[in-house]
Amino acid sequence: MVHQQRSRGRLSPSGDTEDMTDPAVMSRVLAPRLAYFAGVARTEHVTRAAQEMQVPQSTLSRAMVRLEQDLGVDLFARHGRTVSLTPAGRTFLVSVERALGEIGRAAEEVRADADPATGKVAFGFLHTMGAETVPGLIHAFRADHPRVRFSLVQNYGEAMLERLRAGELDLCLTSPVPDAPDLVGRRLDEQRLRLVVPADHRLAARRRVRLAEAAEETFVTLEPGYGLRRITDDLCQEAGFRPRIAFEGEEAETLRGLVAAGLGVALLPPPAVARPGVAELTVTAPRAVREIGVAWLDGHPDTPPVAAFKKFLLSRRGALLPH
Repeated sequence: MVHQQRSRGRLSPSGDTEDMTDPAVMSRVLAPRLAYFAGVARTEHVTRAAQEMQVPQSTLSRAMVRLEQDLGVDLFARHGRTVSLTPAGRTFLVSVERALGEIGRAAEEVRADADPATGKVAFGFLHTMGAETVPGLIHAFRADHPRVRFSLVQNYGEAMLERLRAGELDLCLTSPVPDAPDLVGRRLDEQRLRLVVPADHRLAARRRVRLAEAAEETFVTLEPGYGLRRITDDLCQEAGFRPRIAFEGEEAETLRGLVAAGLGVALLPPPAVARPGVAELTVTAPRAVREIGVAWLDGHPDTPPVAAFKKFLLSRRGALLPH
């Protein structure tokens, strides 16, 4: 079947026509005409379609003519005041209705996510915050916002910051608090780190220890790129040694298990539940703590539920963690 062809629009020096091969031009010029096309196709009457869509008939008529010029194909056969779809028009209508349906669903989804009462917060947090801290925060927040939904991501700090930059997260709990020009970071609390040793270790009977006393030990640590790994390296350097690494992992409780198995020692935050087979010692020097903060993308507008949760997190400054 042969469709009647028109000359395809191009961007001329005078600006009278547009280059429809350019995606930016396509979205700016073609997209707004699709709803008009669907309305005329549904009613098969330009005047009736204009009345239903509450636009001037002349505007609608010009939009249909320009749409056909842009596509280079006749979409309508005209019969006085009525129109009917050509074969090309019927083919085009199937895709237009599908596209408009997708746009409608997307619009409804973003409206729902921004709803103050039932909207969504995309929230990231460290693995070590997942057992108690984050569930407690969400439970407390939902006392006043019971229908707000959460999309939760558990990861290490640098990965979450990249997801913030990509627009995949609204907020994240991380350590250390980021200092970057495109991010906003606010310190919420600090968490003491402990030297975790096997239960039968030479230091296990001690309650306190200077980190320099572990200079000859083998360490198990998180992988490079994790905030806790960076803190461990810095604290060991401050104590005057470079740690010998036996294992690099991705999760603090795995490291605690490896300490219990005798593979090494580790600097770790307190566990949610005490683990047998290890002793956890307070580090007296250097001061072994990590800052916990909330971060978000600078200049990124907040939806009402995100703004409410951000305000809630900032209100927990100094009381985020048990002390």
